[in-house]
Formats: sequence, structure tokens, C-alpha cells
Amino acid sequence: MDDIYIGRQPIYDANLKVIAYELLFRSGKANEANVVDGDSATTNVIINAITEIGMDQLVGPHKAFINLTRNHILQMAEQPLPELKDRLVLEILEDIKAEDIIIEAVTKLAKEGFTIALDDFIYSESLQPLVELSEIIKIDLMALTIEELEKHVKKLANGKRKLLAEKVETQEEFDRCKALGFDYYQGYFFSKPQIIKGKSLPANKLAIMKLLAKLQDDESSTEELAQTITQDITMSMRVLRYINSAQFGFGKEVDSIQQAIMMLGRSTIRNLANLVTMSQIEDKPHELLIISMIRAKMAENIAQLVKADKEVCFTTGLFSIIDTLMDNDMELLIEGLPLTEDIRAALIRRDGKLGAILNCVLAYESGDWKNANYDNLSIDEIRNCYLDALKWASASDFLIK
Repeated sequence: MDDIYIGRQPIYDANLKVIAYELLFRSGKANEANVVDGDSATTNVIINAITEIGMDQLVGPHKAFINLTRNHILQMAEQPLPELKDRLVLEILEDIKAEDIIIEAVTKLAKEGFTIALDDFIYSESLQPLVELSEIIKIDLMALTIEELEKHVKKLANGKRKLLAEKVETQEEFDRCKALGFDYYQGYFFSKPQIIKGKSLPANKLAIMKLLAKLQDDESSTEELAQTITQDITMSMRVLRYINSAQFGFGKEVDSIQQAIMMLGRSTIRNLANLVTMSQIEDKPHELLIISMIRAKMAENIAQLVKADKEVCFTTGLFSIIDTLMDNDMELLIEGLPLTEDIRAALIRRDGKLGAILNCVLAYESGDWKNANYDNLSIDEIRNCYLDALKWASASDFLIK
């Protein structure tokens, strides 16, 4: 097992009662973030909070504030975990612009019931659409003068949304913010972040790839999905930890994966699995995983145009990089996977229609325009298949970081 860490800093009301905790990325025992990749840091916080350490242990009955990058906002809007709407406050980071696509995503999350907060907020007219969607606005005292702070309070306080003073470091700052009418407070004056340590189970990469393939098949039965999940002890424990956490309040402990799937629903299981699955593969370049996703989606797009089996084509593209990912011969690896003979032939020998589609995908990927063709598709159609796959993989990128 590997050690994992999360920083936890309390958030107080004016009576110094804890009302929530902010969960912060920590790469080790040191009480500092050392964030190199914001998407990856947020993914780790979410996964560790939900399925490794557990929300109950981290925040008890309180809510958890979690930072969301741009990619996380878009992806969470597509694949929300509605069971967590009463546990999470989604913090929109200060560098996120109020683009139409962001406004649409945040609106969807708010309608799902999530509390929206704006982090390290400095007002500008362009951010007004996000202000309208927020319930909490966090203002960094170190980023504003006293005069600017007063103007922000007058501009933003309207009785509907709450104002949170962050980086409060002295009694004087606390008193000033109370006088201005702030609702919540956070900072070193009250408490430094506490480091919470947990354990993460090692990944079974072969089981992970099997699960990805099975999740892509909408016709797979609950029994088949449960059987696939139970092949990976890591995923099994995460699902059971998740369903047995306090937010579900089932009373009786759920100890069956199949029962968990039936109680949570396939959509929630799929979203949870998508969130944690590829994040477990840590010893290969991240770009390899992106390539596999692009290939899978491009093959699926081609299949849709020529009326072929989309799920089978997706799986073929996804597994086309497994030999590089797992440092082994393709033919040997395929023997351990529940794949059809058509997929095996395509992956090993590039045979059949699947092999031809895969050849087209690989040729386009490498710029071999002469061989980047399939059936009677035009080069424009094939290009659009690739560009759509590129866009899809980019939007899904945070899931595998």
C-alpha cells in the first residue's frame, strides 16, 4: 500500500463554530501543496476523499470545499455524482473565465444541487454570470487593500450569498471582517491545515483495462459488471467504501458489489469508475493514456459513419496501446482479456474490418495520409472523426490524471 495525504483546514462561522472543511492537495507529509498539475491535484483530492480515506473520516457531518479546475467543471457537469451534492462545495478557481461553456456547466451543477463557491475572488464585470450562480464567495484578504475589501463587500453582499474571508491571520483582520459582515472565516489565525494520512491499494492494470472495456458496453448485465469489478480488489473496496459512507444512510452495511450496483445504479457506478480507473496507472507517461482514448473515440466515430459496432470499435482502439502500456507482447496480453476473436485479430494482425478501421486510425495519427482511409469515407469525414476524438479526450483528460 502507498501512503496518501490530504490537507484539511476548517472553515468557521462568526461564532467560531466549524461549518465545513476545505480539502487541499498534499503530496507528502510536508504541509505544502507543491502542485505541478492542477487537474491531477484535484483528481487526487476527490478520489482520496471519496474512496480512500473517506468523507466521513475527513469531514464528519460537515461539508467539504474542493477546488475545481476548468476541466473538472466540464467533466463533472457531464458525469456528476449526485449523492455528493450535500457533502461537497465546488470551488471555482480564480483563473477560470466566465465562458459560455463554463456558465452552462456551472448552471447544470447548481441545478443538480451542488453548492457553488468562487475562490480567491476579485470582482470584474465579466465574472458577473458566475457571481449570479454562486452561493459562497471567498475573498482573499491578502489580495485586496482595506478600501478594495470594503468595495467588494458592498458589491457582493446581497443577503442571498455568503461571503467567506480567507487567509485571516490576525485578530485585527478577524474583527474587521466581522464588522464588514462576513459570514465565514478561514485562515492561519484559527488553524493551519491538518495533514490526514491514509493508504492507497496498488492497482491491477489488467483488471483496470477489462473494466474499461466492460463499462463501455451498455448491454453488459449487472452480474457481468459486478464480476469485472470484483477482479480488482482496489476497485471493489472503493465501491464498497463509497456506498457504505454516511451520505447514503442505508443503515445496514452493503457487502456485495452486485447489490451496490443495483442500489447506486449503473450511471453512478460508471461515473465513479471513470473517475478512479485510469488514475491508478502511475508508471507510464500520461500521454499514452490520452492516445488510447483518442484512438478509441476515433474508431467509434468511424464505426458510426459506416454502421459498424461502436462499442467493439471503441474497445479495439482502447486496447491498441496495451502492449506499450504494460511492457509486454500484444499476443500474450490478449490471452488474458475477455475479447472477441474479431478484436483479437484486429489487435494482433490488423485483420478484418476492425483491423482496417484500426489501421486507418493509426495511419491518421502518424500523418500517413495515403493509408488514412476506410470504406468510402472522405478525408474530411476521417479528419472530423479525429478532431471530435481529440476534443472528447481533452474534455475527459482529468479523469486519467
